[in-house]
Amino acid sequence: MNIFLKTKNRISYYNSAEKTTAYELGCTLTELIKEQVILNRTIIFLCIGSDRATGDCLGPIIGYKLSIQAEFEHTLPGSEFNKFHNYYVYGTLEEPVHAKNLKDTVTMITRNHEDAFVVAIDASLGRSDHVGYITLGEGPLKPGAGVDKDLPAVGDIFITGIVNFSGMLDHMLLQTTRLNVVMMMADQICLAINYCICKLKTLTLT
Repeated sequence: MNIFLKTKNRISYYNSAEKTTAYELGCTLTELIKEQVILNRTIIFLCIGSDRATGDCLGPIIGYKLSIQAEFEHTLPGSEFNKFHNYYVYGTLEEPVHAKNLKDTVTMITRNHEDAFVVAIDASLGRSDHVGYITLGEGPLKPGAGVDKDLPAVGDIFITGIVNFSGMLDHMLLQTTRLNVVMMMADQICLAINYCICKLKTLTLT
């Protein structure tokens, strides 16, 4: 659960209920990452959140879906030629990245992936009329700030899903968030990322 750090860069909003959202999000994400792939930088999808609260499980669900997809692609014939290998996923339902291990995870990423480009993915609280919207922006986000946790800012770009409105008793709001809202956004974000990865493959094969 996060807030966005002040930045001059624009933040784009996408309604997860619209049919074109995954495509539009995927196109914008590709543009933001494309240059990094050309420079041969490793791409990290850092999916932040806990599986113990409905409103905070967006990141782990996305990480789980991306990991399953990557595992499946490795089993396909010719996968060594058809897959963009230069990306990694951290934060799944089995091994979530949350407040207690985020600092250690960031340290591990820095140690194991020199000069990596990090896409931070997290749930967020926002205005009531933005619930169900996905945001994409440049710069880091600060996980946990929405629920008064002091955690390091992470990410070169970020994707967030607004799972509920911000107000009093934010911890309670996380427990009462509808799973349908979370899953709808998780599906759209995963489709967008998979589209982005497919487009990036063409860069590594040309």
